[in-house]
Amino acid sequence: MTLEPRSAPVVPIYYGGDYNPEQWSPETWREDVRLMRRAGVNLVTVGVFSWAQLEPREGEFDFGWLRSVLDLLGEADIGVDLSTPTASPPPWVMARYDDVAPLDERGARFSHGSRQHFCVLSPNYRRLAARVVARLVGELGDHGAVRMFHLHNEYACHVPYCYCDRHAEGFRSWLAGRYGSVPELNRAWGTSFWSQRYATFDEVLPPRMTPTHANPAQLLDFKRFSNDTWLEECLEEKRLVREVRPDIPVTTNFMGLFKPLDYFAWAEHLDLVSTDNYPDPADPQAAFWSALHYDMVRSLNKSVPWVVMEQTTYRVNWRRHNVPKVPGQMRALAYQALARGSSGLLFFQWRASRSGAEKFHSAMVPHSGERSPVFAEVVRLGAELALLEGLGAAPVAAEVGVLFSWPNWWALEEGTQPAQDMSMQGQLAWMARPLYDRQVTLDFCRPAEDLSRYRAVVAPSLYLLSEQEGANVVDYVQQGGTAFISFWSGIVDANDEVHMGPYGGPLRPLLGCDVLDVAPLPPGEQVEVEWEDGTRTAADFWADVAVERDGKVLARVASGPWAGTPAVVETAYGAGTAYYVGVRLDTGGMRRLYDRCEATCGREGEPGVERTVRRAGGARYEFLVNHGATEHQVTVTWPGTELLSDVQAAGTLTLAPWGVAVVRSQDG
Repeated sequence: MTLEPRSAPVVPIYYGGDYNPEQWSPETWREDVRLMRRAGVNLVTVGVFSWAQLEPREGEFDFGWLRSVLDLLGEADIGVDLSTPTASPPPWVMARYDDVAPLDERGARFSHGSRQHFCVLSPNYRRLAARVVARLVGELGDHGAVRMFHLHNEYACHVPYCYCDRHAEGFRSWLAGRYGSVPELNRAWGTSFWSQRYATFDEVLPPRMTPTHANPAQLLDFKRFSNDTWLEECLEEKRLVREVRPDIPVTTNFMGLFKPLDYFAWAEHLDLVSTDNYPDPADPQAAFWSALHYDMVRSLNKSVPWVVMEQTTYRVNWRRHNVPKVPGQMRALAYQALARGSSGLLFFQWRASRSGAEKFHSAMVPHSGERSPVFAEVVRLGAELALLEGLGAAPVAAEVGVLFSWPNWWALEEGTQPAQDMSMQGQLAWMARPLYDRQVTLDFCRPAEDLSRYRAVVAPSLYLLSEQEGANVVDYVQQGGTAFISFWSGIVDANDEVHMGPYGGPLRPLLGCDVLDVAPLPPGEQVEVEWEDGTRTAADFWADVAVERDGKVLARVASGPWAGTPAVVETAYGAGTAYYVGVRLDTGGMRRLYDRCEATCGREGEPGVERTVRRAGGARYEFLVNHGATEHQVTVTWPGTELLSDVQAAGTLTLAPWGVAVVRSQDG
């Protein structure tokens, strides 16, 4: 059945990981089942990279071995997330069909030997992929162990764009559907510039290698087209699953802040949103980025549950220096996901491989087997999850939204901007990190979606903004909301064409000043910002060249050539308030700004401790997670039962290094 909005999944909390039995003997399968039961595993993903075993030669299928694996798992009451194997075509596909190999922007052809080595528009790839999916679902889709279907694996992970002739044809067809005529395409793309005007759609190419900058609107539309093309293939696999099992949830694993795919558009089609998350233990901001990742994934489809489909127990194998998680850190990051709404914790992978490119990627069962300290942590976590049965898919109530869109990200980082080193993730971190430090939980929101549930929204550089999106943000403020809008917002429309006049486009009513130009600051240079009360903070990276209009200037640039320019402007609009930030304020400046709104004030004084609340069935679950090697004393917000120790908690509670507490209290 399709999961109802925010309903509990089949089990209280999914726990397990990617299982690759094709790498092991039947004797090991039986040992795996024993260890899974010991660890409390209740769900494993099977079949992700099994195409060569399922179809060793074209048209010759072998599902017997996989059925035996599913039988063993089913007998042990371990559910299966059955995956389509289409992310890695077998060597015989490439050897027989030249059109399957994708081309890069220089025209170089990729070869087999790793994974994701296919053109998603290749007729032969699509035909063969559809056939293996149909056969897999037909043979095993009705097996009693199957709990959900997993489409593909990390769509577009390594080759998000192909520049072959089939993509050229597909791109032209897509453009004809979007614009209707060549004159309209020329208008939208601004092809009067550099003599780029097209006479027919047949003249249009993908943005292959060019001597210098390609047309920014062409680049943007090619990213849109590529996203739609990948989604088309995903939906074809979903259709094949639905024909046999219309009652079973379907998912595919996202990769968090992954630029090539518009996950908002994808998540609309899923019964369960899932993601892969690999924070770097060597990064002091790892916990922050992980929290932001989970807040985003939770927000992609606010009507369905979500799970962590992949994470690592110890270390990855693909960074230059693969620093491991220290003892306790895996558990802390797992509870971070639960705290932010996850209905499942799965890992890549169950048993560490003996060979292949990921043999040193850690697993739930490492090379040293069940004697490993990592496996002991896995067993402990599995036992604790059984104590959280009431949690289910309890929602996380976020009162602050982050306005975010993938087309804006694509356009913002195109290489002809005033500051080519501006990054979407950098702008996100700048505006979101002070809120994370104050333990303010965030939802991510499309600029055009209903924002009425949020007391405040923040807009990190909404450079690309349609009239409809801008009107929605303006209406939100007019109806009583509070908006924090950063510089370089409302600059271009959906075609990457500049909104003329002072910058701001449809957001101009909320800016309170006229932005006449922009002045990126030299790298490493700061300017002073003086606030109304004489306090000075600093800013770097950017300064708007603005003049006062109808807003109240809260702070001005106080040094450098732009001294006197409004830096922060407050605008009362309808029943709400907007704050425009024309410089990149330092942390102190952002804290002063967020102090002006109750929703963004948050809670101070607990650095390194993450506090999140979920609510369900008349109960509150307050999660306290220590992300460091220092013991912390924290105050419980509401007295209740600490579920992991089964003791009453009130007042002050001690969190050990990497420690976790989950306090359940009555809501009301």
